[in-house]
Amino acid sequence: MSGNENGSDERARSGDRAGDDDRPATDGGTAEGSPRTEDGSARFAPADRVESVPPSGIREFFEVAENRDDVISLGVGEPDFTAPWPARSAAIDSLERGRTSYTANRGMFDLRKAIAGRVTRYGQSYDPDSEILVTTGASEAVDLAFRAFVNPGDTVALPTPTYVSYEPGVRFAGGEPLPVHTRHEDDWALTPGALREAGADEADVLVLCYPNNPTGATMDAAEMDAVAEFCREHDLLVVADEIYAALTYEGDHQSVATRPGMRDRTVVINGFSKAYAMTGLRLGYAMGPEAAIDAMTKVHQYSMLSAPTTAQHAALAAIERCDDEVERMRREYDRRRRYVVSRLRELGIEVSEPGGAFYAFPRVTEVAPDGDARAFATELLEAERVAAVPGTAFGAGGEGHIRISYATGLDDLKEAMARLERFLS
Repeated sequence: MSGNENGSDERARSGDRAGDDDRPATDGGTAEGSPRTEDGSARFAPADRVESVPPSGIREFFEVAENRDDVISLGVGEPDFTAPWPARSAAIDSLERGRTSYTANRGMFDLRKAIAGRVTRYGQSYDPDSEILVTTGASEAVDLAFRAFVNPGDTVALPTPTYVSYEPGVRFAGGEPLPVHTRHEDDWALTPGALREAGADEADVLVLCYPNNPTGATMDAAEMDAVAEFCREHDLLVVADEIYAALTYEGDHQSVATRPGMRDRTVVINGFSKAYAMTGLRLGYAMGPEAAIDAMTKVHQYSMLSAPTTAQHAALAAIERCDDEVERMRREYDRRRRYVVSRLRELGIEVSEPGGAFYAFPRVTEVAPDGDARAFATELLEAERVAAVPGTAFGAGGEGHIRISYATGLDDLKEAMARLERFLS
């Protein structure tokens, strides 16, 4: 069933549902039996799985930063570039032509076909008809994977430090997150030894995010081969978040799905937010075996129907016409990466050189008050108006570190490093 048909049925079923509700209500106008506060008003009690999840450590910190003047933000993972003009032009043209209806649930076929052609550069091969799903950002694709494949009580192994949304997503799906610690001393490499030590041999699902947010770590061919062998040996499904694949600086991007025996047990997630600077257009995609994409599409149908139509037209143009722009942005990120790493080391701060994404994850234990990275980040913000994210926002594995995003202009980065130097002196 196409998104149009599904959407039409949705409208027909819903109608003026609120006006037709003939359930008995109490004096406050709420349905009988709703919990109430002392003044008689209705209240909502969050489900336990929601109540147990804290607010995002990134957002919590930057709500403070937003209220300060003259702050240089090195925290938010968003490109400082605008989306390439061909993509914006295609979005405008689609609106002017009145292309504002639902697309097929899985996304426009031309876009899925273009995606299939694009990912061959990473050694990936997927059928656009049955093995690709276009989603509302890569974030929706991650959420769909958890809801489609994680049963209540299932264990999901998460290499840590890890992107802030994975653990809450696992909990919302009823699963149990299992942290797998990677270390600064090992350049944040994920190894079978680390997986085994954490107990991931008993897990059901492994999440891989390489290039990594927050560390910028990448995996070389041998490292990826070893992790793939571990997954085959212990029968793990894999959710591979490869949103930063195009922003790889050292060697070629490595995908676990291309390893022997891994395609049938892996869902690969990617999107347009980072490489194409299209964060606000909210478009991503998932690729995997037909059965996996069928399951994710079922959840997608009932929760999202289809990804935004305008954004899909923009994404098609981005794939077809924006390679030069992506490469230009990648080269600029690479220049900033080398500058930030060099300056941090000049200041005596240890940092593992990031091989991808647009983050550095320096260790500040030696220069932070009592080794507390959160206190360091707070004092840096208050004293010098430089905002970086405490590493603990990315799990216990981030203790003693801060995340610095170099997705901001070089002039701001130079000023931020000057302020950091002053702060340390």
